[in-house]
Amino acid sequence: MTLQAMTAEEMKESKAYREWGLQDFEYDKICEILDRLPNYTETGVFSVMWSEHCSYKNSKKVLRQFYTEGPQVLQGPGEGAGIVDIGDEQAVVFKMESHNHPSAVEPYEGAATGVGGIIRDIFSMGARPIAMLDSLRFGELDNPHTRYIVNGVVDGIGGYGNCIGIPTVGGETCFDPSYEGNPLVNAMCVGLIDHKNIQKGQAKGLGNSIMYVGAKTGRDGIHGATFASAEFSEENQGQRSAIQVGDPFMEKLLMEACLDLIENHQEALVGIQDMGAAGLVSSSSEMASKANSGVELNLDHVPQRETGMTPYEILLSESQERMLICVNKGYEEEVRELFASYDLDAVTIGKVVEGNRYTIYQHGELVVDIPVHSLAEEAPVYDREMTLPQHLRGEEKEAFLPKVENLEEALDELFHMPEMVSKKSLYQTYDSMVRTNTVVGPGSDAAVLRVRGTRKALAMTTDCNARYIYLDPYKGGQMAVAEAARNIVATGGKPLAITDCLNFGNPEDPEIYYELWHSAKGISDACRALEAPVISGNVSLYNENQNGAIYPTPTIGMVGLIQDIDNLLVNKFKAEGDLLYLIGKTEGAYSASQIQKLQEGRIYGAIQFDLDEEVANQTAVYEANLANLLSSCHDLSEGGLIVALLEMCFNTKYSANLKTDLTKAQLFSEEGSRFLVTVSKENQAKFEEHCQNIAYSLLGEVTIDDKLSIETAEGLEEINVRRIERSYNEVLPWLLNH
Repeated sequence: MTLQAMTAEEMKESKAYREWGLQDFEYDKICEILDRLPNYTETGVFSVMWSEHCSYKNSKKVLRQFYTEGPQVLQGPGEGAGIVDIGDEQAVVFKMESHNHPSAVEPYEGAATGVGGIIRDIFSMGARPIAMLDSLRFGELDNPHTRYIVNGVVDGIGGYGNCIGIPTVGGETCFDPSYEGNPLVNAMCVGLIDHKNIQKGQAKGLGNSIMYVGAKTGRDGIHGATFASAEFSEENQGQRSAIQVGDPFMEKLLMEACLDLIENHQEALVGIQDMGAAGLVSSSSEMASKANSGVELNLDHVPQRETGMTPYEILLSESQERMLICVNKGYEEEVRELFASYDLDAVTIGKVVEGNRYTIYQHGELVVDIPVHSLAEEAPVYDREMTLPQHLRGEEKEAFLPKVENLEEALDELFHMPEMVSKKSLYQTYDSMVRTNTVVGPGSDAAVLRVRGTRKALAMTTDCNARYIYLDPYKGGQMAVAEAARNIVATGGKPLAITDCLNFGNPEDPEIYYELWHSAKGISDACRALEAPVISGNVSLYNENQNGAIYPTPTIGMVGLIQDIDNLLVNKFKAEGDLLYLIGKTEGAYSASQIQKLQEGRIYGAIQFDLDEEVANQTAVYEANLANLLSSCHDLSEGGLIVALLEMCFNTKYSANLKTDLTKAQLFSEEGSRFLVTVSKENQAKFEEHCQNIAYSLLGEVTIDDKLSIETAEGLEEINVRRIERSYNEVLPWLLNH
């Protein structure tokens, strides 16, 4: 007897549903809802819809902490993506999603289909995608398998997005043993929309048609949502059937057809949603549930590229490049002709019906009959136990103090860490300039794209320092949001809102749940303080390897608005003689710093962060720029002041002469809330008056030189900027190929 042939009684007796991630009491609850045993297909449908990836059953209570409101928010969490007003009846649409486990198994297809899925989330809202960003985390590069994963993921991201004509404009790439065998591949897409074109995923209106558009359905990606909701292990590494296969050229056609439908055939369209995680079953049941409607589907009409597909396979397939739309009755032929003009299928597969049932037929037989809300809204919601992680208990360790005898030698060591060096060899494989709206591309604090036809621009970034969160989930969560906002401010933008990817280990572990809960609280408090609400996001749990859970990694994607392109700031020195200022306090924050990882091989200690100081410093820098007082700006993050200073010199003819009371060790301190800014001498008095309510210090001035001269509390040193720059640019390509 094969699993496919199981009767409802055999499924119950064998407990085969456990293989799909359902627990015994969840199965019993399904039986109560139906007042009978679910059949094979119904059990599969519940298993994907009640997976963590679709139902958020372990994280829903965590997410309720988030600050999600604000006058700029047009659409918050709950739809395909969030939407924020940018004035003039325009809005920005954005979201970030994870494709972690698929990328560990098939790096190219895992990353490529992650890009494809997040693009569909954006254009399903009615927006034209204008930019892609990513946040990537891998193990260390001394492992050949890690190098294989890195190359596959990077090729997959570039191979998909470039074919569609959406520039990849920014992101981050990090390396740490914590991610060995369980990489994080988080993809963010940003789109632009006119208010009048905003769409929702809904199926309403008695008798209106449910139409399937796009690529045909195959057997790829079945149980992808369940795969993403289970601990990753050697046992399930072979689940290649859970990995989708993407076709970016088909996606390009689908995007243009859907935007054509939304912009030019609004009288026909009721609702639209991507067939993403859990495929046809999630899109159809969620669209009906949101509209309090019933829905009836006939699987005989679903376009299929393989023969003999069962209801279970058709409903759960996660084949790519497919959308579900609800169409006003009588407009079906108009929609079919529109999609045919793009060489795409558009087929009526069902209708909106009275009541609240989700009914599916194949070959004249009723194969699924379930209350709609039970799939989309009635998954169990868990209160998980939380416990302070073991590594945060016990006696206070002696604070770490870096040993820095020679600055240039210390920098040589630091710039041989893959996390600290230029990622150009990775992002140069992406097209960052297609469509010609990119003003600032990869390698800067934030990417910047102009809003065509206006003076406005959008700044966008992805950020998270997981080491901070590992040592202090609450403060680390705040710092992740704060760093993203600093990057926006450093380009001249005002933070608007965030999206997130909450990447954590197994939430059933009380220590992991503690990290998840407290980091989310930190994120929410920072969002409220910075007036940048959470408008969309994704939860990716069960990220584990043979050594345990990954570092807690709540990645933040943020978008900000630059009201006038003339307010754009860059993170490079621009003129000889400009004065260099440090905004913020430097005392000695070495816990979880790059220099601690370098010198100790591990991280420990207390995290320092003051959210009020962060808000004050960001506000001061933003307003100073609006007053035309700044020439350039760079936020301080990993590596501290000395690294930020060198990055302002790289790829320019400039250097600097500095004098500071700081020690050499303090140059590597990683306090938050700090910026380096340059100011022309004629603006010095105005700038210092502007900064009278915050901590700032004059460090020196910009020079034209190959040497960086720094006089610290311990004496004068000179650093050969161009030699360090060569290391900065050459280390990663060497590591990837050796």
